[in-house]
Amino acid sequence: MTTQAKAIVITEQGAPSVLKLESVELPDPGVGEVLIRQTAIGVNFMDVYQRSGAYPLELPSGIGLEAAGVIKAVGAGVSNLKPGDRVAYGGGAPGAYADHRILPAARVVTVPDGVSDEDAAAVMMKGMTAEYLLNRAYKVKSGEWALFHAAAGGVGLLAGQWGKELGARMIGIAGGPEKCQLALDHGYEVCIDRKSEDVVARVKELTGGKGVPVVYDSIGKDTFEQTLDCLAPKGYFIAFGTTSGPQPPMEAKTLQMRGSLYYSRPTMVDYCIQRDDLVYSAGEVFKMVAAGKLRIEILQRYPLADVVKAHEDLEAAKTKGSTLLLP
Repeated sequence: MTTQAKAIVITEQGAPSVLKLESVELPDPGVGEVLIRQTAIGVNFMDVYQRSGAYPLELPSGIGLEAAGVIKAVGAGVSNLKPGDRVAYGGGAPGAYADHRILPAARVVTVPDGVSDEDAAAVMMKGMTAEYLLNRAYKVKSGEWALFHAAAGGVGLLAGQWGKELGARMIGIAGGPEKCQLALDHGYEVCIDRKSEDVVARVKELTGGKGVPVVYDSIGKDTFEQTLDCLAPKGYFIAFGTTSGPQPPMEAKTLQMRGSLYYSRPTMVDYCIQRDDLVYSAGEVFKMVAAGKLRIEILQRYPLADVVKAHEDLEAAKTKGSTLLLP
């Protein structure tokens, strides 16, 4: 028996206007697969990269990487999930912008009772990103400074709280007093207003001229030199995004001349590619949410049909916190 679904499909990459709502017919889930009736869909900047052409896609394609919902049917060989289970997922092939979706059961995790569907959809990718960045890409230490770009964004607000829980002294960077205050309300000890303050000078002032041991930079091209200037000798440059464009090429001697720096370009795909890693990371996120240690700010909700507006607002930096599409 087939399922009629509504899904966002792109036949070309480009501006938000390429996002089209279509009716699609889904077959029954196959071996090792589950059919999910989705209740909330997370919106991430990775979706923009894939829609715009910054990251190539095989077309036509769905779009979107995370959602939460309820299992409607399971395929043969699926024993760890059953119809009626509340589940969520983050990552994998694009296609989350839909009211129903078929996925491999191995990429789906159950949602505990203490976490709502909306929170799960808003926190999966952003929360697992904060988890691997602060726990594994560079494990922040109690009492040490850590600098985080885009502190008022979805990942940034979670990272501030997570870092504070680990005992780190979190410095955020955000644009404007309202966004800085939002960051301060979510675990950051200091938030630097990039629109009115000299970021490098402020970091050096805070650290007694030493710089910070780690910078988490999701901006890319526009903040590349600034990030290098903020690092202490033997510091870690964790480049995990390119919202302003790709980082420029860098010679190894640049790291040497600036004090034996370390440079990493990690992705959540590599940190959660194995089922055990996925379950661990999502479990750590859900534990933090259920314990009240991660407050999730869902500050924008759009109907699935208004996906173009959602992408326009995200690219124009009009959003704060997390954004959801609601089927």
